[in-house]
Amino acid sequence: MSDHTATNTPASNQPSSYLDHVHDAVFIIGEDMKFRFANTTLSHWMERNFTPGSSILTTLIGLGESIDLFVHKCEIALAGTPVRFECLIRPKNNLPRWVEISLNRTQHSHPDVEIIAIARDISAHKNEIAKFKHQANHDELTGLLNRREFTRKLSALTTRPQTHHALLYLDLDQFKVVNDTCGHHAGDELLGRLARVIRETLQSCDILARIGGDEFAILLEGATLEHAQGKAKTLRDAIAGFRFQWEGKRFDMGVSIGIASIKPDNEGADCVLSAADAACYVAKSKGRNQIHVYAESTECSSMQRETAWISRITEAFENDRFRLFYQNILPIGSEYGCYSHREILLRLIDEDGQQIAPGEFVPAAEKYHLMPLIDRWVIRTLFASNATMWRAAFTLLENCEEAAMPLCCINLSGASLNDEYFPVFLRDQLSLFQIPPQSICFEITETVAINNLEKVSELISELKALGVRFSLDDFGSGMSSFAYLKSLPVDFLKIDGSLVKDMDHNKTDFCMVEAINKIAQEMGIMTIAEFVGNQVVIEKLQSIGVDFAQGYSIHQPEHLH
Repeated sequence: MSDHTATNTPASNQPSSYLDHVHDAVFIIGEDMKFRFANTTLSHWMERNFTPGSSILTTLIGLGESIDLFVHKCEIALAGTPVRFECLIRPKNNLPRWVEISLNRTQHSHPDVEIIAIARDISAHKNEIAKFKHQANHDELTGLLNRREFTRKLSALTTRPQTHHALLYLDLDQFKVVNDTCGHHAGDELLGRLARVIRETLQSCDILARIGGDEFAILLEGATLEHAQGKAKTLRDAIAGFRFQWEGKRFDMGVSIGIASIKPDNEGADCVLSAADAACYVAKSKGRNQIHVYAESTECSSMQRETAWISRITEAFENDRFRLFYQNILPIGSEYGCYSHREILLRLIDEDGQQIAPGEFVPAAEKYHLMPLIDRWVIRTLFASNATMWRAAFTLLENCEEAAMPLCCINLSGASLNDEYFPVFLRDQLSLFQIPPQSICFEITETVAINNLEKVSELISELKALGVRFSLDDFGSGMSSFAYLKSLPVDFLKIDGSLVKDMDHNKTDFCMVEAINKIAQEMGIMTIAEFVGNQVVIEKLQSIGVDFAQGYSIHQPEHLH
C-alpha cells in the first residue's frame, strides 16, 4: 500500500475534515479489508487512535458471525451494489455495540477499489427491543420465564423425535397462609426468594418458569423419570429447609410436585403441562411435601379433566357462552300463595350448542378459584336483565296486598362467602340496578356453611341487614345438621332431595323430612322440599306442613331472557 493511501490527513482525494464532527462513524477500506481512513467517531468507539493499514476484521468487527456477515456484504458492495445491514461490533473494551452500516463502492484515480462506509450506533434501540422482548417472555416479579415463553420452549421439546425429557410442576403448600397473614407484599417477597432457592438447586441447562401465582415449572432436558424424581426430592428438601420471616412471624414452607415424562409421542405442550398439573394435584391431595409421577390412571385422568375445564370456562367467558335459566318453586303451604319464587340456574353452552350443567364444571372452578368470577357474572347478568321487572313488581306490591312477591334464589359459592370484598360488590350492584334487596335470596350449601360456620354466620348477618335473604341448601345430607342450624340465621331451609324423592313409599325418609320440617317451623324458618317427583309426594309434604316444593315434575327449567 502506497504512503498517500495510508495517511489520515485530509487531501484532495480523501474525505473532508468535517467528517470528524459527525455523530456517525465514517471509514474507508480497500479490497484487502484494511483501513484507508476513519473519522474521530470511529476512533472514539475503538477507544484508541486510528491506525491506517490495520485490518477492520480484527480491529473493529472481531466477532465470528459478524465477520462472516461483514465480508459477505463487502463482496456485494465491491460488485457495485450498495448495501445496508445491522452488525454487532466489538470495540477495544470488549463491550458489544450494535451498528447499522451502509457500504458503497467508490473508485479513485489510483487503481485501488475502495468502499466507503457509514456506521450508525443503534445500541440503544437494540437494547430497548431486547428489554421489551425480555419483559414479554419473563415474569416481572421473579425474573423467571413466564408461562407463554415456557410453553413455547416446551412445544419445541415435544416435537423432537426419539428424545425423552421430564417436566416438574411445583405448587407451594403454604403460600396462601403468608399472603393472608402478612399481605401481598410479603407474598411477593416470598416468591422472589423461593425462586432463587429453586434456581440454585438446578443446573444451567434446566429451564425454570413461574407459570401461576405460586406455581413453578421446570424442564429437565434429556432426563429420565428416575433423574426427575431425584431432582424433585432435592427441590422438596431445599424448600422444606427454607424459612421465611416477616415482621416477627416465621413460616415453614412446603411444596407439592408433579412429574410428567415428555416423550416423542406426546400430543403437545398443553398435554404435558396438563399431565404434570394433574400429578401435582394428586401430590397435593396426599398432604404436604409430596411427589407424584403422572400415570394413565383414573386419579390423574380425573385431574386432567379438571384442568381442561379451566380453558373451557375461560373460553365461555370470552365467547359469551354462559346462560341463566330458572326453575319455579311452588308454594304448597296455604299461607304462602303470595310468593313468586324461583331458583336461578347456570348453564354453560359448549361448542356444539349443548347445555352443560354446573355439576360438570363447578368442581374444577372451585379448585382453580374461579367461582367468585362466576358468582359475580351471575349476579350482574341477573340484575341487569330483571331490574325493570323487580321494580315494577314491588311498586305493584305496595299498592296491592294480593300482588306476588318476586324472589330469586342465587347459588353462592364458598369462595364468595370467604371474599371480604363480596358485600361491597353486592351493595354496588344493588345500587347500580336499583334492585329491591328483598327480592334476592342467596343459597349456600350445608357443607360450605359447616366448614366455616363463624365466617358464614357473620356474612349472612351483614347481608341480611341490607334486606337480602338466605337459604340453606341440601339440608339433611350431613349428620350434624341440627347442631349447626341454630347458628345460621337463614330464612329458608331446602330439604335434601335424597330424602324427599322416595318419601311417598319410604317411611324412614318420610319421618326424617317430617322431623326436619318440624324443627324448622319451631325456629321460624320456611322449608323447601327438593326433587319432588309426583303429586303423591306433594300431598305428603302438605300433610306435614312443608311450605314449598321444587322439582322437574313441577317446572322444567326455562331460559331466563
